[in-house]
Amino acid sequence: MASRGRRPELQGPPELYYDKNEARKYVRNSRMIDVQIKMTGRALELLCVPEDKPCYVLDIGCGTGLSGDYLSDEGHYWVGIDISPAMLDEALDRETQGDVILGDMGQGIPFKPGTFDACIRKKVEDEFPRTGGKETFHAHLLETLFGPVFISAVQWLCNANKKSDIPAKRLYCFFSSLYSVLVRGGRAVLQLYPENSEQLELITTQATRAGFTGGVVVDYPNSAKAKKFYLCLFSGPSASLPEGLSEDTEEEKPAESTFTAGRIPYRIARRGVVRKSREWVLEKKARRRRQGKEVRPDTQYTGRKRKPRF
Repeated sequence: MASRGRRPELQGPPELYYDKNEARKYVRNSRMIDVQIKMTGRALELLCVPEDKPCYVLDIGCGTGLSGDYLSDEGHYWVGIDISPAMLDEALDRETQGDVILGDMGQGIPFKPGTFDACIRKKVEDEFPRTGGKETFHAHLLETLFGPVFISAVQWLCNANKKSDIPAKRLYCFFSSLYSVLVRGGRAVLQLYPENSEQLELITTQATRAGFTGGVVVDYPNSAKAKKFYLCLFSGPSASLPEGLSEDTEEEKPAESTFTAGRIPYRIARRGVVRKSREWVLEKKARRRRQGKEVRPDTQYTGRKRKPRF
């Protein structure tokens, strides 16, 4: 088991890390299930999937099938691939509606070219560093030109668990096979938590080398816990990237970057006020009252000059 705060992909090969104990935690942790549902829905939003048309989904890194259950509830069909036998056994015990296959995405996606129309990916390992976790899925949209594919384990390809493992080659093999199984014009959304900028550059470089266009969308960029990276890829002509979510409301945004000249006339009017005069004193007392400070009431003696003492 990974210790708290350590990334699961640094603990060893995924087929060993995700054993029976980890698989049981996946289906018993209510918070993890809730995160899976939210991230799956967010991935579908980024793909702009029509609500009235079913998708045929390829879930790469399907795990116990939590994302697949959400897809089934939304009326989609799916097939899952995972490298962990224990996770797939748990999915079969839960009698998920989708089919599951044992396989390593680092060796390519075993489907015919042009099978899928789009790809989505999400990852929850870093949401739950103690138990790990990964959920991803790919999808083929029926009767339309768009559909989702969802993946969740790309970061595992950035680590070499054997001497023969070369991260750049495994990433390129994955992205090139993904590009092949997508129809031209298809989309892919990969939700990931890069360990550092170098790892993010490695992933995006291999995706671009495979033929993809697109970019990175960041949700909640100013939040330490809610911040999420989405790699949006297009297998055809480059399209505009979706906007990332933000904690700032529409009313707060103008206040952060807009300057006002509301006090300028007030300041100009004060230029002719003589210091220590009655007008100056009354203005100062009024300002302190607006600040919530305790001020003595105004009288006919307020601001009146006193005679010098003998």
